[in-house]
Amino acid sequence: MLWRIFRIIGGFFLDIIETAVFALAIFVLVYVFLAQPHQVSGRSMVPTFQDGEFVLTNKMAYRRGEPERGDVVIFHAPANAHCPPGGACDFIKRIIGLPGETVSVRGGKVLINSQELAEEYLPPEFVTRGDTYLQEGSMVTLQANQYFMMGDNRPGSSDSRAFGPVPVESIVGRAWIRYWPVSKLGVIEHVAYAN
Repeated sequence: MLWRIFRIIGGFFLDIIETAVFALAIFVLVYVFLAQPHQVSGRSMVPTFQDGEFVLTNKMAYRRGEPERGDVVIFHAPANAHCPPGGACDFIKRIIGLPGETVSVRGGKVLINSQELAEEYLPPEFVTRGDTYLQEGSMVTLQANQYFMMGDNRPGSSDSRAFGPVPVESIVGRAWIRYWPVSKLGVIEHVAYAN
């Protein structure tokens, strides 16, 4: 009788362990290959994203297609970026310049191939200025595997204007769903440019 009770209890715990291992395996597969949570840290993407919000990153987004202008992406920050000491970090920024294009900043505006980029998602008071890498009035030509990233909060973003273009292999994926706070839950829309 006692042996039977131990068998029932043992079978119950074995079922729980099998379920937990199976769930953990699925989680690891999703996390490594499909999607990964990221927390927005800082104010570089204000007003689009606020500090402390959480997004789900689609890691498969660029397996079939190329990153596009206007995509909000997560990428491994370059070595010369402002990351906390002792570790690597990921940045969330918007793709502004594509491989083969020229990027410049003049009169508070971004120019792609000498044409002003209409950025209607930016508040009018956000003026784009040059920085260490891309200075006001200078021009940068992107190589075949490089993307130029900028935060939407142009006065308060450390981005490609400071540390240069980002190689495609540094891109983790496209910001796909904002899931926290719950009041802002939804798919992150792609920006369409007029020009």
